[in-house]
This record gives sequence, structure tokens and C-alpha cells, in this order.
Amino acid sequence: MKRLLVVSLAVVMALAMLAACTVVPAAPVGEPAAAPAGEAAAAEEAAPAEALPPLKIGYSMPSATHGYMARAIYWAETGMADWKAKDPSLEFLFVTADNVTKQANDIEDLIQQDIDALIVFPFDASVTSVVEKAYEAGIYTVVMDRGTSKPVYDIYLSNDDEGYTRTGMEWLSEQLGYEGDVVIIEGIPTPINTIRVDSIRAVADKYPGINILDSQPGDWNMQKALSVMENYLQKYDKIDAVYTADDDMMLGAIQAYKESGRSDIKFFLGGGADKRVIKTIMDGSDPLVKANVTYPPDQCATAVSLAVMGARGEPMPNFYQKKLPVRVILSAELVTEENAELYYFPDEP
Repeated sequence: MKRLLVVSLAVVMALAMLAACTVVPAAPVGEPAAAPAGEAAAAEEAAPAEALPPLKIGYSMPSATHGYMARAIYWAETGMADWKAKDPSLEFLFVTADNVTKQANDIEDLIQQDIDALIVFPFDASVTSVVEKAYEAGIYTVVMDRGTSKPVYDIYLSNDDEGYTRTGMEWLSEQLGYEGDVVIIEGIPTPINTIRVDSIRAVADKYPGINILDSQPGDWNMQKALSVMENYLQKYDKIDAVYTADDDMMLGAIQAYKESGRSDIKFFLGGGADKRVIKTIMDGSDPLVKANVTYPPDQCATAVSLAVMGARGEPMPNFYQKKLPVRVILSAELVTEENAELYYFPDEP
């Protein structure tokens, strides 16, 4: 047994010596010797990547006058920070405005600062003319959400406004057993608001038992919606459901209802997946709030990616087309107790 062990050790030592003496063939004269695979990989990794051309990107949004816009700004800032960490050559000029006149002036100022790309979340469509000025000047233009009155952009990014309220109204109709009186609290008069309200009415028209009592603007504002709801409660003796298609307005409407002492309303449906509302759905803590529909504010981070890729002429990854799409519409998803945790972002404002 010992002898076998000694022979085995001898064979191992001989193989080791043979490996140590192996000669790597010399490279032909004038050519460098090939590096071992590990060293080659390390050298390749250490080689500096080709520097990307610097970009200056202007970004204009409304101020955080309501909860959704605060969340939208959070995601815009997240998108810019993420890109800046990946590519320090990027420069962002970010401005917010509390009225449409200021936003138009902000965009004019951005144009004067020789920006390469412009991202605009319009206060409303009346900023179209100044956005057109940027677009016609050759600035890569990304328009979001509320849109412009004509296509003065390289790419338009939006959530699915028709699908947003169609999904919500179908759910609400089903919960009511396709029979009941519904009031609507609208947002600011804009193209997307018109699409939303028309979609709600189109679904209601499918079901003879669903009656739309009224529809008034709440301007996507909690206090304004509270006031509209107070008027509805005085005007109508019976209301079965309230559809605001916006969580801030829904919270204002619920407050007015609970303060009234009435008990006839069965459902309140907002939209936009505000974390307070999603938590309520997750916990089942309010029988009036059972569902929501997504209208993701993280579109404002996606807009940054589109501006960077578009301004550099980069195509969409895995697309066969050489340019980015002209319109990108994000899907609307129904949120219920079963899936609410997937849509809960506790770090949002």
C-alpha cells in the first residue's frame, strides 16, 4: 500500500514538472505574444470605453401642486440621477412651473441655453407653440402625458388614458352589478382628460342600468374635488359610486362624503396608484376603496432614457427599426387586494 502511494506521488510530481517546463510558442516576428486568457480578459476590461458625446438636456414639468405630480417629479429626478451616475457627460437642466405662462417662459430659457434635447410634461396643451419652437430648431423633443395640440415632438410618451378609465369603469360597473348612479369628478380640461371622460361614458353606454348623473372638473386637486363632492351630495339624494380617475381627487371626495354622514355610496374609484391608496387596498382598511388603476409616474424616468437615446440616435434595444418609436403608450393595469403589493412604492412622496 505504501509502495503504491510512493509511486502515485512520483507520477504527480513528474506531471507537475512537465507542466512547469512547457514552452509557449513564440509569436511571429513583429507580432506580440498572446497573453494568457485571464490576462487578456483583464486587459480588455481595463481598456477605456469610447467616450460618449456630452449632452445637455432640458426638462420642464409642472410644480407639485398635487400628490401625483410630486411622485412624477420624484421619478424624473430618479431617472436623471441614474443616468448621471452611468454617464457623467450628461448635463440636466430641470425646472418646474406652477402655471402655464411660467412653463412657456422656462422652455424659452432652456432653448436659449443650447440644449440638445428637451423633455416636457406640459402644464396643458397651450405650451404647444413654444415646444414647436424647440422642435423646429432641431432640439430632440420628448413630450409627455398631457400632450400638445399637434405633433411637435420626436417622441410622445404617455400612459394609456383610454385604457386607464375603460379598465376602471368596467371594474366599477361589474361591482355595481351593472346597475347604479355614478358621478364623475374630472381633471383639468386637457386632451387626456377628454379621452378619459369619453372612455368612462363609452363603457357606461354599454350597460343600460348604469346612469352617469354628473361630471364636473376637480382639476386633479384634493380640495377642489372635496368642494365638487359637497355640491354633488347636496344635489343628488342617491349616489352609488364616485369615479375620479385620480387618487388625490378621490381622497378629497371621500372626505366630503364621510363628513356628510351619508351611507348610500358603495364605491370610490380613483387612479394613479398613490401609495396611500395602494396601502388601503392591501390592508382592506376601507370598504369604499377596493381597487385602483395604474397610471405610473415613473414614466418621467423613462422619458429621460428616451431623450438620451433619441438625441444620440440610438435605437430601442432589440428593435429592428433604426429610430425610436414616435409614440410610446404605457399600459393601464387593474390593482386589487390580490396584486396591490406589486404596486406599492413606500419611498415615493
